[in-house]
Amino acid sequence: MRPNSLHAADLAHLVHQQTDLGAHESEGAILIASGNGVRVTDTEGREYIEAMAGLWCASLGFSERRLAEAAYKQMLALPYYHTFFQKGHEPSVRLAEKLAAIAPEGLGHVLFQCSGSEANDAAIKLIWYYNNIRGMPQKKKLIGRVRGYHGNTVATASLSGQPHMQADFDLPLGDRFLHLSNPNYYRFGQEGETEEQFSARMAEELEALIAREGADTIAALFAEPVQGGGGAITPPRGYFDLIQPILKRHDILLVADEVICGFGRTGSLWGSETYGMQPDMLVCAKQLTASYQPLSALLISDPIHAALMAGSRKHGSFGHGFTYGGHPVACAVGLETLAIYEERDIIGHVRAVSPVFLEGLGALRDHALVGDVRGVGLIAGVELVADKASKAPFPPAAKVGLLVQERCQAAGLIVRAIGDRIAFTPPLIITAEEIREMCGRFKAGLDAAWAEIEGKALAAE
Repeated sequence: MRPNSLHAADLAHLVHQQTDLGAHESEGAILIASGNGVRVTDTEGREYIEAMAGLWCASLGFSERRLAEAAYKQMLALPYYHTFFQKGHEPSVRLAEKLAAIAPEGLGHVLFQCSGSEANDAAIKLIWYYNNIRGMPQKKKLIGRVRGYHGNTVATASLSGQPHMQADFDLPLGDRFLHLSNPNYYRFGQEGETEEQFSARMAEELEALIAREGADTIAALFAEPVQGGGGAITPPRGYFDLIQPILKRHDILLVADEVICGFGRTGSLWGSETYGMQPDMLVCAKQLTASYQPLSALLISDPIHAALMAGSRKHGSFGHGFTYGGHPVACAVGLETLAIYEERDIIGHVRAVSPVFLEGLGALRDHALVGDVRGVGLIAGVELVADKASKAPFPPAAKVGLLVQERCQAAGLIVRAIGDRIAFTPPLIITAEEIREMCGRFKAGLDAAWAEIEGKALAAE
């Protein structure tokens, strides 16, 4: 490595997030220099199809000039202001108005933050506040799901069912965070059990948890329509149809974490729409600005908003907020992003190319490494297995998912290994031709990984 190079400076000073820091220290990073459409190019001139849209988020790709121009125009007019102390500005008002208009029924009030983590953290605070204001201070426990992902703050990492995000961080914090099983039918369905039966068993688990803890102690269930950080896991058939009546019967709120699914990813405007969810709160981020600016939104119902009003009257103020929440530049970019979605019928485009995407990945079910492929819209997860007939996984120490990720990278494709599941969430603008090229590069990565695995097996004999 060249002394005083960008890579040397990176190793010396930048702590990379969600990274094997030991591997990074020995191997260094891929540093991205530019982007064009669904492709990015690194500092060494290598080009990749970005099949993860960065972090599930660059919905309009990496070169949308209209968003850059919207940011520049707003920076010239009003580069910063806040929404504290009865102050505000037009971009935040107009974006809140727009979100309320397109939100699932009943979610007419909006709070802005900078990230999905902050928005889920705000949801947790507001849920506790809501139950205090309505005289139910014991109703505070929150239910997440194993392998669910809701953020990286102390509270949201406690709620998330991601062991590596809790180990040695002293998380989960306290006894307010409960977890249900991972609803991955392929991996955890019992022999002979249909998807509907698996969903019924998951619902029975929820009922048992409520009976054990007491409905009067449980405040909310947080659920991603499709579990992103768990490996792009779609819910089994009938899952939310069975879960929601149980929540309503026990006065437990449903929070839809749409940070990944919102704004067309599943082929509908909201993942909640795709799966028939009727949330009391909805969290969105990422594709709200196509990730050209950091912005998230928490959408809340009238009863929750009424509690905020009552609490403000009680205390003299609503004591919550973020300095950069509702930043005018971010809100201007959000408004332009939503305008582009409508003008270009991005959701219609997702529906049109989704069959090519799902069939292209599905054609790889016959590959020696692939056990299952499941997805919806433009999000999919590919499960790698050691034995296709028994669904036996590889030993974790083999790090087969990472091997496939690295071999895909060598083939010019950026994907995400989540254990031994390979996740795909390409930019929503991806074309059918680019999808076919993506699938071809993925097969090349799988082939290279399989050849290496076979070679090691032969060498061990």
